[in-house]
Amino acid sequence: MNHDHSKKIPDGASFDRSGSQDSLDELSMDDYWKELENIHETRGNNHEERAALVVKEPDEGELEEEWLKEAGLSNLFGESSGDSLESMVFLSTLTRTQKAAVEKRVETVTQTMRKKNKQHQIPDVRDIFRVQNDSKGKVCDGSEPSTVRTSENKSETQDGTKGPNFSLGMDEQKTPAEDMPFSDTDINLEISFAEQAANLKDSSIGKMCKGGGGDTLLPNFRLPKDKTGTTRIGDLAPQDMKKVYSLALIELTALYDILGTEFKQQKAVKIKTKDSGLFGVPLSVLLEQDQKKVPGTKIPLIFQKLIAQIEEATLETEGLLRIPGVATRIKSLCQELEAKFYEGTFNWENVKQHDAASLLKLFIRELPQPLLTVEYLKAFQDVQNLPTKKQQLQALNLLVLLLPEANRDTLKVLLEFLQRVIDHRDKNKMTLKNVAMVMAPNLFTFHGFGSKTIEQSEFVMAAGTANVMRFMIQYQKLLWTIPKFIVNQVRKQNTESQKKEKKDKSMKKLLKKMAYDREKHEKQEKTPNDADVPQGVIRVQAPHLSKVSMAIQLTEELKAGDVVARFLSQKSGNVQTLKKEEVFLYEIGGNIGERCLDDDTYMKDLYQLNPNAEWVIKSKQS
Repeated sequence: MNHDHSKKIPDGASFDRSGSQDSLDELSMDDYWKELENIHETRGNNHEERAALVVKEPDEGELEEEWLKEAGLSNLFGESSGDSLESMVFLSTLTRTQKAAVEKRVETVTQTMRKKNKQHQIPDVRDIFRVQNDSKGKVCDGSEPSTVRTSENKSETQDGTKGPNFSLGMDEQKTPAEDMPFSDTDINLEISFAEQAANLKDSSIGKMCKGGGGDTLLPNFRLPKDKTGTTRIGDLAPQDMKKVYSLALIELTALYDILGTEFKQQKAVKIKTKDSGLFGVPLSVLLEQDQKKVPGTKIPLIFQKLIAQIEEATLETEGLLRIPGVATRIKSLCQELEAKFYEGTFNWENVKQHDAASLLKLFIRELPQPLLTVEYLKAFQDVQNLPTKKQQLQALNLLVLLLPEANRDTLKVLLEFLQRVIDHRDKNKMTLKNVAMVMAPNLFTFHGFGSKTIEQSEFVMAAGTANVMRFMIQYQKLLWTIPKFIVNQVRKQNTESQKKEKKDKSMKKLLKKMAYDREKHEKQEKTPNDADVPQGVIRVQAPHLSKVSMAIQLTEELKAGDVVARFLSQKSGNVQTLKKEEVFLYEIGGNIGERCLDDDTYMKDLYQLNPNAEWVIKSKQS
């Protein structure tokens, strides 16, 4: 990097404190600028300057085309535009604001294709949404929200199977914001964030939770209890997480659209990277080589070891993370680690605590692509520009859902470690503000973008990125939650897909034969079930426990944790003894692929949401 971070910041330097940055008025930025000086000094001692990562400026329409591909909607245009049945199912579950975001991008791609005279079938954006609305007898013309609630309180669908009783929270968008039964500090996960923003736009409470200063003035945001259980990242099956990713991307874009903030995914031009080693190696390559040594590991071993080394001493050391190791010594340790870490011959006794902290930050900075990814780094930075703290938190929640699994898992371990450092602030003098100031340059001023990106915005974005860093540390537990409205959209997609599959099958068979087969199948399936499991009772399977199956009577107060406890109380000498924290109750099938339930899930409420599910107790590893 050519520019000099070590320049002194003049006293009284003016920072842009607009938007969320007003919360940092009382903060000294000294820690931030000192950290930049340390980073520059470390790089100055590293003569093997790597090639900067080139961020490609997309052509007209290319950005939107890439966005539609990422959202799983590539078959709305191009050569495969005729084969869009799956997309129609997907679109039928979107909220009004999500549809508007898709329409906007499809329109841009359509215009670009027409300009370029591409010989593809180019759909009219209005037709795309008319198809799935016509099936409901409505046309989504923007004049009213599309209601895709399924809470008609019907216990049976047309084919005779039990139907779910769940809401996607989309007709609530007509509810005035002030009528929502949520306080200013409650994070409403039942209604689309973009719909909430649209409702708040003209509301008198649109400015709530804005401003404020120190740690104590960050709002005490909380998640109201959901009787059907809180869903966290890692609780859903991979096929449903793919749907979550697409929905999170559309929802984030819709939120930014409503709030007037530009959302652009960056795209990196591929550069040659190291295919072995520790520092400057892509996370995917690191994990691939680490999993040969420790199967199943999700966090790079060097990253885990550096954190362990820091904690081995004590987290009460004053200035931990802020005070750097000597740059020449860090370079020497780095080279020695590269040579000896995997051989197991590296002497960790030679690594002082401040050295380990410097190596940890160096590891993050030296990743060939930023931990927050090239695609979304700017979106993370732009969170600071959103009007309210609640909206900033909602955007961060969606961005975490968009990160690749390896990046997200590594970020989680980092944030948990930073919180443990802050927990010892009385001794180490590292408050949330201090830690955020020190860590922000390591996550946000990514060297790979070259001097232009950083130099032009460095002074403007310093306080803002530190503020985003504070949010990520302070609210990390909230950020790893999958919003209920997204989970319900996944349920709706699964339900609609199942209906489409049944419809397709029926078209291929004679109606009479189809009716006969279905009747025969239902008789075979229902008779034993109805006899075996009475109304208001679920059968829970636990193949790995001594009691492999049990009928459980549903009551208003029965929770998932109670069901697990009931099974674990059945002792047997033949079966491995499992602890309560090692096994979980899973909801499998029906309108969800698979979902691990938190202990506070009320089973009767969840049963009403997914009456066709099976219930299985197992460990998360299996």
